[in-house]
Amino acid sequence: MGQRAAVLAAGFVLDLILGDPYCFPHPVRWIGAFIARREKTLRIWYPKTEKGELAAGVHLAADVLLTVSFSVFLALFLAGRIHEGVRLGLETLLCYQMLAARSLKTESMKVYDALKHGDTEKAKRAVSMIVGRDTEKLSDEGIIKAAVETVAENTSDGVIGPMLYMALGGVPLMVLYKAVNTMDSMVGYKNEKYLYFGRCAARLDDAVNLIPARTAGIFMVGCAWLMGFHGKEAWRIFLRDRYNHKSPNSAQTEAACAGALGVRLAGDAWYFGTLCKKPFIGDQGRPVEAEDIKRANRLMYGTAVMMLLACLGVLWSL
Repeated sequence: MGQRAAVLAAGFVLDLILGDPYCFPHPVRWIGAFIARREKTLRIWYPKTEKGELAAGVHLAADVLLTVSFSVFLALFLAGRIHEGVRLGLETLLCYQMLAARSLKTESMKVYDALKHGDTEKAKRAVSMIVGRDTEKLSDEGIIKAAVETVAENTSDGVIGPMLYMALGGVPLMVLYKAVNTMDSMVGYKNEKYLYFGRCAARLDDAVNLIPARTAGIFMVGCAWLMGFHGKEAWRIFLRDRYNHKSPNSAQTEAACAGALGVRLAGDAWYFGTLCKKPFIGDQGRPVEAEDIKRANRLMYGTAVMMLLACLGVLWSL
């Protein structure tokens, strides 16, 4: 357990320092490429009916979980055969690459910088890289809300979730969790193309994020108290609005963040040319502003540090 704690701490620090270098090969990109190839193949193999696409989606999920598990265990086994230090180094590298705090801040701050320079079109392009919604028609307010919501939501599945699964099952479980997230982000849509094919991935993602999302929301409320945000409102809105989303998990941290900042998030949004009716999260205490992107990142980092300390405390005690 002490070694796992050391790997987690080292991976967290590396992510804070280095982020996600674009020129460096990333396991999540490899997982994404594998998912894309398997989707093409399975759509050929299975009939284009409701049952056929449901079966193809289950087949995809099984392929991804088995392939990723085997690949990680094999890589760590071979590294250990060379030297235990090599295995430890590989575990640290993988742990670092599964965390997304620095890259989340970097990408969201591109939106902030563009807005501060009055370049709405550049801000739209920047936010389109981190959200799944259509961004062409977004106003400055819509752009800010999209960026803040993304930081809040990804605090759970990009930072807290990976750390929790690392603490529970080490690097293999951490990578497996990210594989499920990646699969859901690629095929877990409720549109005509993925309604049935992506259902297994979406349900699996809901299941693995059940505990991380709630943990992240509670820790974010605690962070709001400690960092001078609206802690009382964060708790109130978290309790009231944390299910104001089609996903049982996505609004957990969005609600805590909206309350902490004293703003209203979410609402209707366009996806693939279709308007999706969505409830609001939070109260309209004041209009959102570009500075809220920076504040959301502070909340994200504070929540991450709290989670890290909690994980290290438990691991070292064991």
